[in-house]
Amino acid sequence: MTSISPADRRSSAGDGEDLHDIALRVLWLSTSMIHHANRIRPNPTGLKVGGHQASCASMVSIMTSLWFEQLQPGDRVSVKPHASPVLHAINYLLGELDEKYLTTLRSYGGLQSYPSRAKDPDTVDYSTGSVGIGATAPIWGAMSRRFVEGRFGADDSAPRTSGFSGRQYSLVGDAELDEGAVWEAVIDPGITELGEIVWIVDLNRQSLDRVVPNIAARRLEKMFDAAGWQVITVKFGRLLEDLFAKPGGDALRTRILDMPNPEYQRLLRCSADEVRTRLPGSGPDAAAIAELIADLDDTLLTESIRNLGGHDLDALREAYSRIDDTRPTVIVAYTVKGFGLPTQGHPQNHSSLLTVDEYAELARSLDLDPAAPWGRFDEDSAAGRLCAATAERLRREPVPASNPPAVPTDIGRTPKGTATTQAALGRTLIDLTREAPEAAQRVVTVSPDVSSTTNLGGWVNKVGVWSSSDRHDWFGDDAETIMHWREGPSGQHVELGIAETNLVGLMGELGATWSRWGQPLFPIGVMYDPFVERALEPWSYGIYAGGQSILVGTPSGVTLAAEGGAHQSIKTPSIGLEQPGCISYEPAFAIDVEWTLLASIARLGRPDGTSAYLRLSTRPVDQSKADVPTDPAARERRRRQVVAGGYPLVRRDGATVTIAAMGAVITEALEAAERLSKVGVIADVLCITSPGELYRALQARQGRGVGESWILDQLLPADRATPMVTVLDGHPHTLAFLATVNRVASTSLGVSSFGQVGSLDEVYKHHKIDTDSIVGAALDVTDH
Repeated sequence: MTSISPADRRSSAGDGEDLHDIALRVLWLSTSMIHHANRIRPNPTGLKVGGHQASCASMVSIMTSLWFEQLQPGDRVSVKPHASPVLHAINYLLGELDEKYLTTLRSYGGLQSYPSRAKDPDTVDYSTGSVGIGATAPIWGAMSRRFVEGRFGADDSAPRTSGFSGRQYSLVGDAELDEGAVWEAVIDPGITELGEIVWIVDLNRQSLDRVVPNIAARRLEKMFDAAGWQVITVKFGRLLEDLFAKPGGDALRTRILDMPNPEYQRLLRCSADEVRTRLPGSGPDAAAIAELIADLDDTLLTESIRNLGGHDLDALREAYSRIDDTRPTVIVAYTVKGFGLPTQGHPQNHSSLLTVDEYAELARSLDLDPAAPWGRFDEDSAAGRLCAATAERLRREPVPASNPPAVPTDIGRTPKGTATTQAALGRTLIDLTREAPEAAQRVVTVSPDVSSTTNLGGWVNKVGVWSSSDRHDWFGDDAETIMHWREGPSGQHVELGIAETNLVGLMGELGATWSRWGQPLFPIGVMYDPFVERALEPWSYGIYAGGQSILVGTPSGVTLAAEGGAHQSIKTPSIGLEQPGCISYEPAFAIDVEWTLLASIARLGRPDGTSAYLRLSTRPVDQSKADVPTDPAARERRRRQVVAGGYPLVRRDGATVTIAAMGAVITEALEAAERLSKVGVIADVLCITSPGELYRALQARQGRGVGESWILDQLLPADRATPMVTVLDGHPHTLAFLATVNRVASTSLGVSSFGQVGSLDEVYKHHKIDTDSIVGAALDVTDH
């Protein structure tokens, strides 16, 4: 295993001037990509294309220094969303991106608006774009990599630093630190042990609309320090530091540090004479500052005032050399938004574009041709040799393909008595360890401090809790402690604080290890279903980025009657219909949980894989009502139906109405069918397990999607088409589409208002999903 010292991280392929030349070329290329997309490429619709030339410019020096001097092949970088053209420019100079793509920024099939692992043609380590999520992703990437190495061994081709394989960098805009998800991750207690994490904050003091008046760098530094992070601040470059060393320099330093952000930004837009008037200010040291700058050359004065550390390659190099690799590090780099462009420092430059004349002037200042903007360096030039040496140093071996182990489709157990679907989750996982140990060892469960209340206690006792290092279980000898908390690198359960965004962020990265390091994992995250919506956006973004995982929401619905409206989920069943890259299930019986969970696990960790969402309940249900076939062939037919979206639970000759129920209310549906039969109304009962799968089957039948429609023929055959009542513990529209399969009259029952506290019977009656309401709806829809 190769070891990397901090000194080894700096490339020796070139000198400072070569690196400066590369930085200017990166600035030019990133600016040109956006310019071409907006000013040159035909745009018949007239709609805004956009891009962020100023946001790119503030990151050029940081990224040039990082790529061409610091990065090693085992490192991974999450790039600030609006700096994606800088990443593409660097990849182009390194030979990883064909020139044809430079004219395709934000066009169909071209370079994406923000870095995308799934859609960009060049190397992208982390998909970013949803503010806050990309920043935290390397934290979960570091944890995932450690989990993989702890269980399956390290990749010997990846050089190691201080016990880990490669650093995990996040390039973050200062405005991105407004996101609460950032701080939820930063303060998680498990993060302080991950020394491979390095954040670089682009402190340009601007947001989309304005110069932010109260960004206090010192306050941010204290917040990171309080969370156990190493804090390195890069405030000023060499030109300013030289001035500070002269008589009056201390006064100048204090003046710059103390002035409000907008006042400093205004100086960046001033001529040299205006700087001489404004910079001294009106304090007691004004005369000393005025004397210090009085005789400075105009160009030197204006360059010095914007010579912040985030644009000084020497200052950045020194900052990188101070990373200690024993705890997370944040480098706060002072920058100027739009540095090097005519728009630098302008308060509204976030989305502004250079005019044609400004672009031509930039080309003249760089001695480049605006009509032929895509030139690389000559191979024999010093900068060209540095690009070639960097490309060779950062070359990564292809990720070896690794097929996930086989997952059984059926454990073979038929649950008896009364059980909940939530309890079936933990039981299935334990059964998996016995029936398929190779598959079980790749399962990793994650929860936000709700393991015991979501029935994962037995699983946690069996497999242990993951930690980057072994920790003593002080309650291991306590006979009254039922749930044991044995922590170490071999554990398969990860417990985070109560922060759902962190949980799904980790799930996404655990679910991407198959493509990152060739080691597929089966991540299963468990949280209370009412909070799934809180986690939905980052979870969706993780799926977009290639992470495959299973999200379990439990307990769910108004069935959680005693908890009241704040803890009763209503809209979550819609997720299965609407979330791309995901299949959702709401099982009614324990056997359905087993079959759908195993099928969902089998879809993980592969190029054509999908994520899954299971909505489970704490309502006890009589398992005999599942009427599981005893004949092996019939049992397998039922299993396939469960996985495909639903199955006929009750079929009666002469049926005049169909009751389609999902989840916990299957008990009421069956009771309603029995009562209806007593008044001469014969009802079929369908148990729906996945409205999303049934909707996809319907789309496929209509030629509007890819898939098989056989489940519709078995579940809703045309010769049994009758008026329909749908019912679930969730919003009624979830199942309303079922009536369109055979175009029958229908009534949809469900929950469309905030929940109430009460007994189960009272709450069901309030929302009209009780037995009486189902009977009444069936009589109405059949005109009885």
